[in-house]
Amino acid sequence: MASKLVAVVAGVGPGTGAAIARRFAAKYPIVLLARNPDNFKSLVSEINERGGKAIGISTDISSASSVQSAFGKIKEEFGNDVGLAAAVFNASGKFLKKPFLELTEEEYLSEYVVAGKGAFLFSQATLPLLLKSTERNPNHPPTLIFTGATASVKGSPQFSSFANGKFALRALSQSLAREFYPKGVHVAHAIIDGVIDIPKTKEWLKDAGPDAKINPDAIADSYWHLHTQPRSTFTQEIDIRPWVEKW
Repeated sequence: MASKLVAVVAGVGPGTGAAIARRFAAKYPIVLLARNPDNFKSLVSEINERGGKAIGISTDISSASSVQSAFGKIKEEFGNDVGLAAAVFNASGKFLKKPFLELTEEEYLSEYVVAGKGAFLFSQATLPLLLKSTERNPNHPPTLIFTGATASVKGSPQFSSFANGKFALRALSQSLAREFYPKGVHVAHAIIDGVIDIPKTKEWLKDAGPDAKINPDAIADSYWHLHTQPRSTFTQEIDIRPWVEKW
């Protein structure tokens, strides 16, 4: 198959990940990574039925061998000279709220294994393919985006595990931005500060008024905006929150 520019999203579920995938699939062939194939099967079918190109690969983002296998399959599908237009790390571990003295070691490290180690593995796999693309798509510099959270900048009570991973993710994004901006790759981190409007939060904030939850499609639009920024105006970090969110 001829060389192509594709986009890849790690961490695809029914909310933010799916919205990001749909937005980028309007321009590029899209690769969806998730541990559970049920998280991407219907979305892959939807995109393909609409005339786009999507494949899904079951991937444990915290496993080096699983990530390596996934990117091997990407090259099988799109050719060894495939380049990445965009890579989005949207994976997250368990949203664990628990008193610190009751945490097990495994629980404390659970978010870091995904957001820290997983982001490291994803970045090492995607950056060589992003670097390949610096001259292929001059209007939209190759982009690596990380999805963060309130916990990226604020460790709240009983959320030490979650903050542990999200702080690490933010630090990685800053380090990579400073290293790869001069090489033409746009690295950005998004602080998602608020409740995202997805199926599992349907009953949350019912009495908080309109727009109290973040629309996943709006997040996807913000990510697309980051991707389309020219080299003269890269944004390293954005924060996204509803207008009624206290911060």
